[in-house]
Amino acid sequence: MKALHARYPFLSGAREAVESAGVDLATLVATEDEIVERGLERIEWAITEGTVGEQHRRTRVELLSYPVARVLVSLVDQHILLRRYSRAEAKSAHERFSEELSTTTEFQSTRTERLELDTLLAEFEMRDSVREVGPDGDGEYRVDVGTYLEHAAGEWGDEWRLVNRPLADGQVPVDEGELLVLLRQAVEARVTDGLPFEVPDAIAEELTEEVERIRELLDDLDLTREIDTVVPDLFPPCMKHLLDKVQKGEHLEHHSRFAIAAFLTSIGMTTDEIVELFEVNPGFGEEQTRYQVDHIRGATSPTEYSTPACATMQSYGDCIGKDDICEDVINESHPLNYYEHRIEQADDEELEDWREDGEDGAEDESGAAD
Repeated sequence: MKALHARYPFLSGAREAVESAGVDLATLVATEDEIVERGLERIEWAITEGTVGEQHRRTRVELLSYPVARVLVSLVDQHILLRRYSRAEAKSAHERFSEELSTTTEFQSTRTERLELDTLLAEFEMRDSVREVGPDGDGEYRVDVGTYLEHAAGEWGDEWRLVNRPLADGQVPVDEGELLVLLRQAVEARVTDGLPFEVPDAIAEELTEEVERIRELLDDLDLTREIDTVVPDLFPPCMKHLLDKVQKGEHLEHHSRFAIAAFLTSIGMTTDEIVELFEVNPGFGEEQTRYQVDHIRGATSPTEYSTPACATMQSYGDCIGKDDICEDVINESHPLNYYEHRIEQADDEELEDWREDGEDGAEDESGAAD
């Protein structure tokens, strides 16, 4: 097993190396604790830090921890975990190949084997659609528009929008750093592909403690994530119910007011926007509402409070109108998981942000693939 494959376990060569070694996964998870521990560590770091942690000193452990991690992701089978894990693997790989491709020839010669840009492009079938500009190689490239759109679709920011790129002859100009970002997106898609999958019972039974550990981490996670889209039609049933009661002027218990305010804060709404949304309530008091929201977001308190998990919502009687997504997709874990899933699955025309008043909201949320 090669060190290169341990650094980049998503490579097709790494998969072939594992297959040729005749590794039996059921035996591995039952007898090789060090590999299972590193597989779990990849996921723990993905959840808490957004990377997969430091490489293990042993090549075999590092390489085989990757398929173990994929098994664990499949067993937990939560959308938020899949998203965080695939992004973490891609981020770690991006950091590694960015450093490796930029090192001097002298430093590179000390490695037993290093990753070449041409190899990486070929891995994702991009070799024929990426061309370096100029004979001397000045770090400027042109990418076929179809390849650019495929891999830039997950990037946010006006600079990635096709309309802001000087398209010529069906090619999009990018610099070396941007090309490596496109490759990071290709890695993320590769990691995501095939997940989750069915895991044999014999393997699942050996990993019950690790699965429970991951579920506990997800339950404890501060889920104030980078969601900045307010589409009430896509809210989870519990939050739709609470928001409806607010707008009808009905009384809400303290825990219910806290839940809806924390949820709205967590999806990117400012205090002013939440106050405006609550103004229709006949019992509305601006000063009190503003104080409560600022307290929840940590502006007037030492703690930034997160949205209650599904279990908490159930215990207080705020879990109203459970649907199939609650039960089958997010396994009743967290309202923010539900909303993120709905945002991810929505067509662009559904993403009309409440704050945009219907003016180009869906277009602005569509990212690079315009």
